[in-house]
Formats: sequence, C-alpha cells, structure tokens
Amino acid sequence: MCLNVLITLFYRDYIHWSFATFFGASIVVAGVPLEASIRVVRTLAERGYNADREAVTLLASSSDTLTAIDAAVEVVPDDAVVVTADHVRKALETSTHDRDKLTQDDPSESSSPPKSAGQENPSISTGNQPTKFTEAGVNAPVETKGSSTPVQTPRGEDGGTVARSRSPDTPAVSGDIQSTGTGEYRDFVAVFRDRYEKLAGKLRGRVNHRPTNAVASMPGGSDTAIIGMVSDIRSTANGHWLIELEDTNGRFPCLVMKDREFAEDARTLLCDEVIAVEGTLSDDAGILFVDALYFPDVPRTHSPQRADRDVEAALISDVHVGSEEFLEDAWENFATWLHTAEAESVEYLLIAGDMVEGIGVYPNQDEELEIVDIYDQYEAFNEHLKAVPGDLEIVMIPGNHDAVRLAEPQPAFDEELRDIMSAHDAQISANPSTVTIEGVSVLMYHGVSLDEVIAALPEKYASYDEPHLAMQQLLRKRHIAPQYGGMTRIAPEAEDHLVIEEVPDIFHTGHVHKLGVDTYRNVLTVNSSCWQAQTDFQKSVNLNPDVGYAPIVNLQTLDLTVRQFV
Repeated sequence: MCLNVLITLFYRDYIHWSFATFFGASIVVAGVPLEASIRVVRTLAERGYNADREAVTLLASSSDTLTAIDAAVEVVPDDAVVVTADHVRKALETSTHDRDKLTQDDPSESSSPPKSAGQENPSISTGNQPTKFTEAGVNAPVETKGSSTPVQTPRGEDGGTVARSRSPDTPAVSGDIQSTGTGEYRDFVAVFRDRYEKLAGKLRGRVNHRPTNAVASMPGGSDTAIIGMVSDIRSTANGHWLIELEDTNGRFPCLVMKDREFAEDARTLLCDEVIAVEGTLSDDAGILFVDALYFPDVPRTHSPQRADRDVEAALISDVHVGSEEFLEDAWENFATWLHTAEAESVEYLLIAGDMVEGIGVYPNQDEELEIVDIYDQYEAFNEHLKAVPGDLEIVMIPGNHDAVRLAEPQPAFDEELRDIMSAHDAQISANPSTVTIEGVSVLMYHGVSLDEVIAALPEKYASYDEPHLAMQQLLRKRHIAPQYGGMTRIAPEAEDHLVIEEVPDIFHTGHVHKLGVDTYRNVLTVNSSCWQAQTDFQKSVNLNPDVGYAPIVNLQTLDLTVRQFV
C-alpha cells in the first residue's frame, strides 16, 4: 500500500510550512497561523481529501475547525477528492450555523488541535483460506454484521486498555469492535496512516530519524536515519537487498549489502510493515547504505506478568463441529478430563476460533459436512460445550470458518449466534482480542495471516510444521497482519486494530491445524492444533493436521503442559 500516493499529495503545497514548524519557526500565511493550516491539511488527509490553498485558508480561519471541515466535506461530490474554495463557500450558503462558524476569525480557536477520533480497542481478525487452498468463484461463508453490544473497555492515561472484570475471577476482554469501514478511499488513508504512526512511535526512541523529503535534501555522505513503511523490497543482481521506505512525506531507497551481519533480517521483511534504518547517504545522496535495521519488536527486557495463585488455562482452537471429521470422541475425552481432580486447577478455557466447520469455505466442502445448516452447526457446538465443567470461565473469538465477515479485523458473533452459543455464559469477542486472566494478558488471534507469512518467508523463518516461528515474526513486526493485498483480507477501519500495541504475556493462535509451542523474548507462543481429522480436501493439499491437543498453561509459572485426547 502506498502511503505517499494516499497522503503525501495532500501536503505538496505545504511542505515548506511543515519544515518551518519542525524547526520551531512561527509563520502566519494569509493572516492565518501556520499551525492551523497544517492541521486542516492533516485532518482532510485523514478523511481522504486534498484541498486547494484558498479552501485551507478559509477553513483554518474558522473558530471551530472540525465543524467547518465537516460542513465543507458534506458538499463535496462523492467522486471528488479535492476540497475547493467553492465547496467551502457553498457550505457557507447552505447552513447559517456553519456560515457563522466559518466566517469568524479567531486565531486562538483555529489553532487548537483537532479532536482525535475515539480510540478503539485492539481488535479482531479473520481472513480467507490461503490462495493455494481456494478456487475462484467459490462461495464465501455466511457473513453477519457483528454484535450490537461491544465490550466497553476503559482506557488509562497512556491510552492503554484498563482491565475490568465482572468479578475477580472473570477474564477481562478487550478487542470487540463495531465495524465503521465503508471501503471508501478515506478509510484506506486512515488505516495506513494510523498503522504508520503507531509503529513509528515504537521506533522513534531508537533512531534520530528524518522525514524522507529532508533526507533527500541532505548532502552526499551524510549520516541519517529513516522510519518508514516498506513499499517495495527486492534483491539486486549482486545479491544485495534494495528496500524502498515510505513515510508521509515521500519515499527513499535503502540498500542492505549482502555481507552485513543483519542482511538476513532483510529476508524476513514484508511489504507494509514499519521499520527503522540508520546509514550513510551515497556520494550523490540518491540512496541510503544501511548500517543498522530495527523492527518495532518485543523489548528484550519484557517481563511477563504472572498469577499470584496456582491456576491454569486450557488453550484450544479449530473445533470444527459440523464436519464429518470432527473428533467427537476426543472432545468428550477432553471434557471428561476437565471434570477430574487432575484438572482441578484448570479454571479457564480460551477458544481461538473456528467453532464450527462452516459452509462454502473451500471447494466441495458440502461433500464433507455432517451438518449442512450453519445454525444447526452452532447448536451442536453449544451442546458439546455444555460437556465441560460449568464453573469454567470461557472466552471465544471467531475464525475464518465461522459465520462472520472474512476481512480482518473480524467483529464478534452477532446476537443470534450469541444466543445459540449460550452454554456457561461464555464471553464472546472479536478476532483478535486481548484477554486478561489473573493479571496475565493473552493475545488471542485465529491466525489467518500465518498463511501469508509462511508463503512469503523462507522455511527457516516460517513453516506449517513450526507455526510458532511465523507467530514470532508477527510479534517482531508488532502487527497481526502486516502485508496488505495478499492472502489475508483486511478491512479498512477508522484505525488499525491489528497493531500489537501492548506486548502480551501469551500469544495464542490456531488456524493452521498444527501444534507449535515456544517462547519469544519471554512471550509464550502457542498454536493449539485442532479437533478435526484430516479431510479429503486437506489430503489434496498435503495438510496433515495435529489433532486433539489441549495446551494447558500454568498462569502462575507460565509453564506449559500439552495433553492429547485422541
């Protein structure tokens, strides 16, 4: 995705103003403070619009900038992306209230920062089957609109989520969202700008970076640094890596020489992830020779939280009720074990998606269904869920086989499906969601983007046999689905809910039907296998699943025990 195309055009007439502000100057243009004009340009850019200079001046001189912008945008034709002075004047004519607002000249008001959009909780995710597993023209699963009662999560002073439980032993869940994306141009601008700002914020303390247009004006041989989104990466004829980085001011090419000790890191890069580089400009200042490369990553000093008592959680996913290959006996063995004294300390059950097999997910799936009606599948899943102890605290998120939208982030199940899956009053949230249990944070993500990472990277960095390696790449990039436009469907929202803003103590995924367990920088990573035997379709794509496993994590020690119930 090209940030330059989407955003930089909005600044092309104002770049010199931005530099003046950056270096602490105070400028007034056409009687309007520079800061106010810049805020107007940025706010319009976030909404997907450019503007001519006179329109910016009119909007910046208003006493209520946001109201003025709202009024002007209302009169812009649907197929236009430039706000003109005529649009602003038309807004003046169509609303007396807005006219009064727009014609007042109060610099103290116009220079006040625009209100930022309300922060959503980090959210959900699903996606589609990998490209090699699907065929064009196959119907997608039934999609629903999501719940109308999202989890309300208060925020602390730093903007992070504040855990809130219904009772001391109830998991605090954050992540459920209401989808606001319309698929319009402005939505894509907003989500990629938000991604860049969030991830760049995690890198700014590590490098003394400069905007790309400032780097372009520096003399050859200068030392500098850039924080940018990877817009292109390719190997050269000599085996070096040419990386094009993009920020909100432009693009700049960077070269990683193959003999550098960090050259292997270039092999793990994906388009649209955000990184930082330090290096030296070539003699003609046309390229940056990279001396160091940084990822947002999990800090090496990360210290996970632990429960203050001996309590355990079972992490499972991919139950696939409704499939002919659903392992009902294995599930009953698991449920029976949960009633034993050996499992007395297991108080939590976290299910990371694909409760049912769904309908129309892959070619000829109808030939492998035991239950052909999607709602009957959920009724059957609910009956199986009743078999586990009633005092378990249960949290569930959807997956790509479930009856929700395929695009990530995925809102949680709608009210009708929530009513069906009522056993034990399970909490239902989005994909991804963060669950806080006994003080321990668990990032739950179904895992569709693992297909993308595994397909894009060399096997030693990501593979189906070792899914935890792909999970580590997501943690390193601090994003659930870094690459746009590939196998993983991503929905543009007001902000990027797929950024991993807070480092979890446990990262729990599923989707690939393989068992994978490891620790990355003190984060426990668990891909929890599945409860479905190999289907004919899986045979055709050479997928041999790990079945009937239930990883059990001790929340006091973060030690993991893997049990199999086949």
